[in-house]
Amino acid sequence: MTEPNRMTATEAARAIAAGKLSATELMEACLARAAAREPVVRAFMHLDAGQARRNAVKARPGALHGIPVAVKDVLDTADMPTGYGSPIWAGHRPRGDAAAVAAARAAGGVIMGKTVTTEFATRSPGATSNPHNAGHTPGGSSSGSAAAVADFMVPIAFGTQTAGSIVRPAAYCGVVGFKPSYGTLHRGGMKVCSESLDTIGIMARSLADCALAMGAMTGRDHPDPEAKRDRAPRLLLSLGQAPGDAKAETVALLHRAADAARAAGAEVVEAPLPPALLEAAELHPFMMNMETRQGLAWEIAEARAQISAVLLDRMDWAGGFPPAKLEEARHAAMAARAAFLDWTAGFDAVLTPSAPGEAPAGLAYTGDATFNLLWTLLHGPNVTIPAGTGPAGLPMGVQLAGRVSEDPALLGTARWVQAALEN
Repeated sequence: MTEPNRMTATEAARAIAAGKLSATELMEACLARAAAREPVVRAFMHLDAGQARRNAVKARPGALHGIPVAVKDVLDTADMPTGYGSPIWAGHRPRGDAAAVAAARAAGGVIMGKTVTTEFATRSPGATSNPHNAGHTPGGSSSGSAAAVADFMVPIAFGTQTAGSIVRPAAYCGVVGFKPSYGTLHRGGMKVCSESLDTIGIMARSLADCALAMGAMTGRDHPDPEAKRDRAPRLLLSLGQAPGDAKAETVALLHRAADAARAAGAEVVEAPLPPALLEAAELHPFMMNMETRQGLAWEIAEARAQISAVLLDRMDWAGGFPPAKLEEARHAAMAARAAFLDWTAGFDAVLTPSAPGEAPAGLAYTGDATFNLLWTLLHGPNVTIPAGTGPAGLPMGVQLAGRVSEDPALLGTARWVQAALEN
């Protein structure tokens, strides 16, 4: 049998249900891997082995029974500290779980620990390194979650996304990153910064794991993405609003994915972005930063000295614009969502890059969200799938974006494309 910590969540759930594996055995395997690798990867900000074992023993029945889950440290946990990646909140102990964490526990998930996030899920990075090469970033802001899943410490981890904080680190670390439709997982108990954008999602090692976790936590039917489709998909191909920012290997990878999809029977049509989408993408930084300034109003007023220089710079920049600029960005986003529905009518998904290229060298910079921010502000689901390696041997992915509430269908389309790439 595969080492338990290397199983996907779907494989582990089946083994537990069949009596071939126990929740405690799975947790022990994950803890052993974390003990061996944490000195290098540094994915967790809180990992208490005894507590994780106790959580495994009392795991509830459900679709995720016994499956270890890591929680990004912007989501509250009743039994673990939650610091939001900031020294301002060091040692903070919430009285209750975030709604998404409570949903995972109710479905039988076992909370293993808290993963490193950038400061308030924004800019200043934590200590986490890329498990494929410790000299490179894992991406951000869901740094620890991506690294922990990629390094076989945990099968499922929560991430959050405001621009590209799920998709980009998942692509850099070579795992699946799924940002569901805005609001699918309730944000109660999350340190929300951007009211219009922040979305909770998950990272896993397979698309089937994403369907399992999302179905278990929401109660919504998520068919197995492995199920045979009745037809090949129709895909739009796009390099997004800044095609010049894509490195040569990213452009080549995207076209290789498109060619593989065509060879497997898909229709793939390259089409320019509608002007409304271009305008909304240009205004995304105003929405994100002006809303984050609102969300961090207390910290800016009362603990400014403990905010990083890079975040303060963005907050001060955002404070230089009138409220009308935020309204302009919000109106542009609404117009873009309507235009996206028209643009994608008759298509199953948009095939687009996950990131400009491989993970950058060093840990001071978590990468560019250029190829994610547009799809985030459209409020529909988007997912990255591993699709090979780049010139430095680091993982790369391709991204698929879909329409609001068509999350299960997008996971199925992504699995079809992934299978086409594997053939």
